[in-house]
Amino acid sequence: MKKNRLFYIIFLSVLLVMQSTLCWAKNRPESFDGRGYVGTLPDLTRDYEPAEPAQSAPEVNKAKDFNSENEIKPVPRDNPAFVNIILKQDKTSQYVNDLNEFIPILEKIYDLIEDESNVQIFNAKVYYFNKTADYFRDKYKNKPESQFVSYKRLMELSMHARSIALLRNEAARYNPYLAYGSSGYIYNPNSITEQLGYLKTEIEQTILLLKESN
Repeated sequence: MKKNRLFYIIFLSVLLVMQSTLCWAKNRPESFDGRGYVGTLPDLTRDYEPAEPAQSAPEVNKAKDFNSENEIKPVPRDNPAFVNIILKQDKTSQYVNDLNEFIPILEKIYDLIEDESNVQIFNAKVYYFNKTADYFRDKYKNKPESQFVSYKRLMELSMHARSIALLRNEAARYNPYLAYGSSGYIYNPNSITEQLGYLKTEIEQTILLLKESN
């Protein structure tokens, strides 16, 4: 009796397994090719938090060296505006600069006359003034500046100072041999002092004119 019951249980178990197998075979898809995993995947985005975007460092360009030769633009000498405005203005300033060079020279001669300095020191300073005036004359004699009052005044003063220096030099040479008559009056110390006074006044007026030309 027990054997019949055991046989019956085994038979039912085999029958259930076969039935399950037939049902799965009936409902399974014909092919899994190309489908990959066909089960249910977990929701991976549920607890996902996007990472903050990385902050890129600002781009820093190396500063150019201002004093670099390659960074200095060349002077636009081919530009008519530059030539006509900038260089023309510089030309005018150059004349004024040349005038200013005479001021300390004339002030020194003025002081020498006031201090009654000896002939050698006076003549040396006048010689330097004359040489500077000669260069100035040659530089501007064929230019519009030669018509300026300052130019003409310097030329006249140079000639006057040269004549006084020559007179003082001759007086120092011939005085021991001269009797101050009519022919030797120009070498008389009083006459020379008078001439130096005229020259001093002329120098003072010229210095004022040159300073006003700035």
